[in-house]
Amino acid sequence: MATDGACQGNPGPCGWAWVGEDGQWAAGAIPQGTNNIGELTALLRGIQHNAHVKHLTIQADSMYAINTYGSWMDGHKRRGWKTSAKQPVKNVDLLEALIEARDARRAAGLPDVILEHVRGHAGHRLNSWADERCVRAATHAAKGVEGFWESRGGAHPALDVTVDPPRSAQDKVRKR
Repeated sequence: MATDGACQGNPGPCGWAWVGEDGQWAAGAIPQGTNNIGELTALLRGIQHNAHVKHLTIQADSMYAINTYGSWMDGHKRRGWKTSAKQPVKNVDLLEALIEARDARRAAGLPDVILEHVRGHAGHRLNSWADERCVRAATHAAKGVEGFWESRGGAHPALDVTVDPPRSAQDKVRKR
């Protein structure tokens, strides 16, 4: 699967999304957040919503999210939620939830999530779909809508991830 976060302004209206290679997806709108909040929330929800997947690989374009999950969060916790420079850690609630999700996988005998870095906006199809979903969610957040949407359960259709996502109006304007 791929995850992504988006923010209109930083801070500002925020969105997050994950998209699976099977076309299943989830996205959410946060009325006020940061890009890092969007990225971490996408990673967290991807892990939580796919807890049943034995070998879970998540592709992300955010080295911040990858490094936080893979290297930093345990050290921050050991230091009482302080960075190595003794500054307060941001987004502690998300880090605690990520540790809980990781530890739940371990307790269930599942292997750790594998994180892979992909270049954003570089033709990586699943990342492009995750970007499309989280930008759409951030647009809802900008209208004051806090929400959550997903394809599982039939509320919304799965995506055809064998094709590229539609180009946004903003992308079309940039090309002119």
